[in-house]
Amino acid sequence: MKIDQDIKKLNKQAEQYAKAIESIKEETSRVIVGQEDIIHKMLIALIADGHILLEGVPGLAKTLMVKTLSETMHSKFCRIQFTPDLLPADITGTKIYDHKKTEFYTKKGPIFANFILADEINRAPPKVQSALLEAMQERQVTIQGETFPLSKPFLVMATQNPIETEGTYKLPEAQVDRFMFKLLIKYPEKHHEKEIIQRMTRGIEYSIKKSMTQDMLKEIQQFNTKIYADERIEEYVASIVDATRYPAKYKLDIDGHIDYGASPRASIWLVLAGKAHALLSGRGYVTPEDIQAIAHDVLRHRILLSYEAEAEGVSSDDIIDKILAKVKVP
Repeated sequence: MKIDQDIKKLNKQAEQYAKAIESIKEETSRVIVGQEDIIHKMLIALIADGHILLEGVPGLAKTLMVKTLSETMHSKFCRIQFTPDLLPADITGTKIYDHKKTEFYTKKGPIFANFILADEINRAPPKVQSALLEAMQERQVTIQGETFPLSKPFLVMATQNPIETEGTYKLPEAQVDRFMFKLLIKYPEKHHEKEIIQRMTRGIEYSIKKSMTQDMLKEIQQFNTKIYADERIEEYVASIVDATRYPAKYKLDIDGHIDYGASPRASIWLVLAGKAHALLSGRGYVTPEDIQAIAHDVLRHRILLSYEAEAEGVSSDDIIDKILAKVKVP
């Protein structure tokens, strides 16, 4: 009885927050055409306080998405173009000597913003990638021995081009694991393409209305952790992740296709993202459908495929489909 009353309270609060988030979605959708699913997943990452790795060809409005999302709030946006000659200090900042005052002062880098677009992250060498990924994980930056906390909210959306490999550095698997989601952005539908043409060639401009304060967003992020996930949901998530490591236990016909399964971060993000998905639906509790809705985005970059799988054209999404079909739903 007590649990029922608690869930009713959570439902009521979730409905209010869902309406507030919906206003952000509406404002963003006024500018971004035909990418509703990506915008929805970006909002889930924002609520769950995670980061996004976005894979897609150039020209699909990746920069505009993050910029528009930041404009719906009272927040700071920064775009960092990753290049082979970039240095860690170009991201985090450095100490500069002031000759007049005869002392060093700290010049903070572009990482000190709320919304970061790390454009073509795989074009920079591993040392630079590590500087960004450390800031993502620790939520702080150390500049020559002095530590500075990063302000909240803090969302990093890193992009990489799947079709161009010349002059790129592969992101190490351990670093990719720090991203909550890996999203695949696709070409817009034909009718959306027509709308994009009209907007971009007729000089139409849209002014974005500030829909939420930073304090309100932080409040929603804190509430997200309180959303009820039953022990059976936790068991379901643990089984899904376990199946990526020991497929034979679940009688999955994917023997030899997986070199390494998902890490414990996968379990954490499946639950947190599932909670955020429930919140956006105006619910204060998680269902198996919430977990299934975000499973591919959480797991696709955490399952390391074997050469055999790649040779047979088997993708991580194919394997996730099989796991979701086989693992018992509570």
